[in-house]
Order: sequence, then C-alpha cells, then structure tokens
Amino acid sequence: MTRPRSRSLILPLPLLLVAAVAGCGLVSGATDDKGGGRTFTVAAAGDILMHPELVDQARKDARRTGRGVGGLDFGPMMAGIKPVISKADLAICHYEPVMGGPNGPFEGFPDFRVPPQTAQTIKDLGYDTCSTASNHTLDHGYDGVKRTLDALDAAKVKHTGSFRTEQESLTPLVMDVKGVKVAQISFAYGFNEPHRLPKDKPWLANRMDLGRIKAAEQRARKAGAEVVILSLHWGREHYPNPSAGQLDFARQIARETGVNLVIGHHAHVVQPMEKVDGTWIAYGLGNQIARHEVPTGLTEEGVIAWFTFTERGPGDWDVRPRFEPTLLEIPPDTENTAGGGTTTATDDDARDYRLLDVPVALRDDKTLTGRQRARLRLAFERTEGTLLNRGAAEDGLQPLTRLPE
Repeated sequence: MTRPRSRSLILPLPLLLVAAVAGCGLVSGATDDKGGGRTFTVAAAGDILMHPELVDQARKDARRTGRGVGGLDFGPMMAGIKPVISKADLAICHYEPVMGGPNGPFEGFPDFRVPPQTAQTIKDLGYDTCSTASNHTLDHGYDGVKRTLDALDAAKVKHTGSFRTEQESLTPLVMDVKGVKVAQISFAYGFNEPHRLPKDKPWLANRMDLGRIKAAEQRARKAGAEVVILSLHWGREHYPNPSAGQLDFARQIARETGVNLVIGHHAHVVQPMEKVDGTWIAYGLGNQIARHEVPTGLTEEGVIAWFTFTERGPGDWDVRPRFEPTLLEIPPDTENTAGGGTTTATDDDARDYRLLDVPVALRDDKTLTGRQRARLRLAFERTEGTLLNRGAAEDGLQPLTRLPE
C-alpha cells in the first residue's frame, strides 16, 4: 500500500444504464430461480486494513460499550455490514496487514502491525475464511505471519495464502458449504521492499504465478474440491480501471485453469467485474475498511460481491453475480479543518468512523442529513458505474439491494 497521489476530489466515473435491477432485499441473491441442483451463496469483500485512526476509534468505542479485549472494540465500527455478510453460506474476507500482540505496539504504513482483536470481529460479522496473501504479508517476517494466523485460528476463522509450515502450505483449504466442497486459494503479486520470502521458508506466502495457481487448484481438486475460488492481490493502487496485466492474467486464468471465480484486491478502490470465457472476474473490491493518510473519497467506497452458485451438472456451475456498495464514514479531520476547510473525503456530519451498507442505510436510516444521503447516493452510483463499465450488466450483474428512490 502506498499513499494516494493527489489530494484533489476524484469526480464520479460515467455511469452506465442498467436494463434491469434486482429485488429490494437479500433474497434476490439467495434463491435459485433456475430450478437447478445444489446451490449456495458467497459474499466477498475488499481489503481490511486497520490504520491507526481506526484503532483509535475502536478504543473510543470500547469505552462506550464496555466490551472488547485490551480496551479495543471493533464491532460498532463494522456492524453495518453484518446483515449481508452473515447471510451468505460462505463469506470471504481479505485480511491485508500483519497482526501484533493484543496490547501493541501497533503500527501503520509502511510496515503494518494491527490489533489481533480484529480477528474476533471478523468472526462476529459472519466471515468464514480470509485470504492472507498481500504485499504486506511479510512486513514482520515469519513471526508476523504466525501471529496473524494464530489469531485467526483462535477466532475460528479459516485462512489461506500465508503459512506457518511447508506442510500447511501444501494442504488445500477445502470447506463444506451446504454439501458442496469449496476451496479457496490466495496469491499476491509480490511483497513490499525490503521484505522478501526467506530462502529457508519459500512457502511462507503465495506469490502470484500461473503455474503455482494451477498447482494449487490441482491440489484442491485432488482433495475433493468441486468449486475453487481464487483470491488475487494484484493491479495498480488507486486506479479504478484494471491494468493491462490484470486483463491479460484474468484471461490466462479463465482459459488455462478450472478456477470457478476470481476475487481481486489491492487497488483500494473499486474496479469492474467482467465475465471472461464463462468465468467471473472481480478485478478489485475496493476497501472493506481502511483510513488512508489522504482519503480520496474512492478509498472509502467498497463493495460486497455476492455470488449464487447453482449446479447445472457434474462439474458445471452457473454463477450469478450481485453487488452491495459500502461506504466508510470519516469524521472531519481536525488537521484539515483549522482554516475552515475540509478534505474532500470527510463528512462534516459524521462523528465516528462507521462502515455502512449504502442502500440499506439510505432505505432505513431516518436520521441521515441531506448531505449524508447525497454522499451515499454518490457512492452507490459511482460503484455501480465502475462495476459495469466492462459490460457486466449484459452478463447479469445487478445490485443485491437496489438504490432506494
């Protein structure tokens, strides 16, 4: 993760018209209206990256709630997405940073060390598993990887992408989801300098390579996986459009592997979704939650991608995609309001960091100010326009919860 390149406001991308919209509730993504065989749903979201400001918010919330561990309660900050995440049959998070000890010290960019208390919050939201391969995986070497995975284990959250032993790296993550064996594999394009894979532990984290992805998929299939989902940490940071490398690699995956779904991370902004030779590619889901040094507006917007898998025959799965925009409300930054101005990303009406399900907040929260409603509508429309700008509407991508009138 690097700092955004500009402090200026990023204007909305051109929006595309959608010929049809989904129903107004979660049921639109959870039912099988094609009369097929076995079916299950998957929810996947963007980067979880707890910057110091978010740790401060968790400390503030713990004083209010009297809950949490070590004086930190991340629950109130992320509660807005729980109804969607907990509804899925399989919920997948992307955990980008490294965890420290419960009492710190905690660090932000460039070498993250974040509270392990976040693992229990992830579990409480309804997440079942997390991808852990990212450019920050090696920020604190083997010890950091072990602390992170130990904390996820303690919270009973499954994980893949980084490993404590070579044997662990060769053991596929295969989960039973409503009677279907579903595997998750996770890879990253590389790791931030000066951190490199140790010569004596080359298996510590998965580095992106088509041959390695093929091998991981084959191991998962041999272990009984009927569906394989690939999490990729790739692309260019802060660019809403996928890079040429992403587009090319997506086509290699679709044509040369049996991977059933690709979910992408790392850009910290939402990128399009596209169906490539029958395989859905979510190039980038933006941030689930992060607080960059210079918020751009786009870095607070994210999306929960929702997929309904329906079996059409042996080894043949129909995948129907939906999306649910999210927004992290950011309180005014006192450093940027001293002269009467604000940064473009802050919300003068917000008092706390809160992660919102955009259409649900618009529909149900009667306390929203006019300015907050306008910001939420912008987040929805900009996310929708980005997701659809490679023709995904023609292949069936629709909102999970439609934008209220």
